[in-house]
Amino acid sequence: MDLTFRNARLIDPETGTEDIGDLYVVAGRIAEAPSETAQPIDCNGKCLAPGIVDLGVKVSEPGERHKESFRSAGRAAARGGVTTIVTRPDTDPAIDTPEVLEFVARRAEVDAQVRVAHMAALTKGRDGREMVEIGFLQDAGAVAFTDCDRVVTDTRVLQRALTYAAGLSALVVGHAQEPILSRGAAATSGKFASLYGLSGVSPMAERMVLDRDVSLLEMTGAAYHVDQITTARALPSLERAKRNGLNLTAGVGIHHLTLNEFDVSGYRSFFKLKPPLRSEDDRLAVVEAVANGLIDVICSMHTPQDEESKRLPFEEAASGAVGLETLLPAALRLVHAGHLTLPQLWRALSMNPAKRLGLNAGALSPGTPADLVLFDANAPFVLDREMLASKSKNTPFDGARMEGKVLGTWVGGVQVFDA
Repeated sequence: MDLTFRNARLIDPETGTEDIGDLYVVAGRIAEAPSETAQPIDCNGKCLAPGIVDLGVKVSEPGERHKESFRSAGRAAARGGVTTIVTRPDTDPAIDTPEVLEFVARRAEVDAQVRVAHMAALTKGRDGREMVEIGFLQDAGAVAFTDCDRVVTDTRVLQRALTYAAGLSALVVGHAQEPILSRGAAATSGKFASLYGLSGVSPMAERMVLDRDVSLLEMTGAAYHVDQITTARALPSLERAKRNGLNLTAGVGIHHLTLNEFDVSGYRSFFKLKPPLRSEDDRLAVVEAVANGLIDVICSMHTPQDEESKRLPFEEAASGAVGLETLLPAALRLVHAGHLTLPQLWRALSMNPAKRLGLNAGALSPGTPADLVLFDANAPFVLDREMLASKSKNTPFDGARMEGKVLGTWVGGVQVFDA
């Protein structure tokens, strides 16, 4: 069905503008003019933006479907204004062969309400010993390669994988946490961790791996994306690498942009993340890096964990939080606080991840698929985790006062969520 969105506050990350106007959808794509049969939708001045492209979502198929399935993740994404989820390969088994990738791709196509792109593992079993068949996995549809939070410690293996990826123009996604220093860490080292008796890891653990990987990029010329930069200490290395012309981008999870280490008080395990929450100085430095474009991508780092994994003593509890439905209202905190404009935010949420992965998404220009989110940026609510569509309910925002409600989500011009 062709559509005409009238009286919308159009958030355009390409032009950096937000203006009241109309948007036309013809045959599932954004058009320059309406069709005669278009159905009008009055947006009443609410925000209309490209659908969010969420880079780094864990869907627990295969292996742990009780935590999250493609059906539940797709429903959560639609409710959160996410029109493309880019899945991680840290499943059981890992997505490290074309056969496993084809299996999850079929599941996603049948069950998910939104678009799904898949990353594959960089090494077999994510064990860091032998690289996967990058070319075959590319042919099967992999958009990037990553071992997720398992850092490849064998530098020779990583160098070979980056060299091979460079030859195939494949994107490698890395995790910047020195694994020995980070082993068993539940918090960022400092006075707060000491006060609470929590094992900590220095912020330098992030920079150490980033510096190593930047050196390998200079050797290999590979395309590389750091999944999360969360500390001020790592930012000079990132800035220097970009200034030197390396093919490098960086992301950050929404929880590290909106929470800090003090939120762990009370040993609330829903706030246990990987990497751990940082100091307020680190949080503000990373927010500024998003604002000035040094950090390119904001993602949810959606990591579902069941109650049995989270209802444990803090140091024993599993890391991670769900984020598909809370990504938009949490990110709007940065707008309401004056750190970002809406076009700046959508550049990081939608346009930049789409460009980095080569996806035709994240824009309002004619010819782009009509993947759209309509939202009220100022609508207040109190989050109830039991109302989330995700199978797992491990959100740190349970009971939090938030602003920003999704009113409707469209994928290819088809409405997949209506509030």
